[in-house]
Amino acid sequence: MSEKLKEVLKGLGKSEVAEEVALKEVASASSLELFSVEQELMNEGFPEEKLKSLCKLHLKVVEDRLEELKNSLEEGHPVKTMIVEHEEILKFLDELDELVVSMEKGISGTNSEAIKELAENLISAGKYHEEKENALFSSFEERGITGPTRILETEHEELKSEKEKLLELSKEPEKNKEEIIVVVNLISARLRDHIYRENNILYPAALQLINGKKEWNKIKISCDKIGYCCFKPGV
Repeated sequence: MSEKLKEVLKGLGKSEVAEEVALKEVASASSLELFSVEQELMNEGFPEEKLKSLCKLHLKVVEDRLEELKNSLEEGHPVKTMIVEHEEILKFLDELDELVVSMEKGISGTNSEAIKELAENLISAGKYHEEKENALFSSFEERGITGPTRILETEHEELKSEKEKLLELSKEPEKNKEEIIVVVNLISARLRDHIYRENNILYPAALQLINGKKEWNKIKISCDKIGYCCFKPGV
């Protein structure tokens, strides 16, 4: 299965395979299979940018079973905690989007302090969340799967830079209004896409990859040491 999937994806990257053919193949693959094949492709020199496109292809066939996945996990499980953290981060993005809509419409009285606070919340939440994900990434990397996690880590750094830029711009909201709108729209689109891929590809793959309760407990201990920003998880 993995070899056939790899050949189809390589062919798609070279425009030698139709997208509908690749979609059919990807639809029958598990998240862990996709992660493993992505790693093999990167080992063979497959460009990261094309690999990102393949990740998006996978999302076209992923069913939204996130709530079912979350409910299947016990309170305090690292993956359940990370999903709930994502929910909190998405709330920050929703609030930012609403503020930007008001700015675009020229509505007076837009709360500039709220933009600054939300930028700070995104930076803080991202720091805690990304450090915990690094504990999860190490389990992939110990098994030789480094490519997909490297892409996600790169996106973490890019998003961090954009969030810090927003915080700086928020200090002079009237002067930087147009730039704030551009940066918020960029952060919202990129971070939502990033979260969706982690929720629907990374976390299911992790649950397939890491079977032992002992290893999950070790990851949870690492997460507890890092701390929690947005909420207190179950124990």
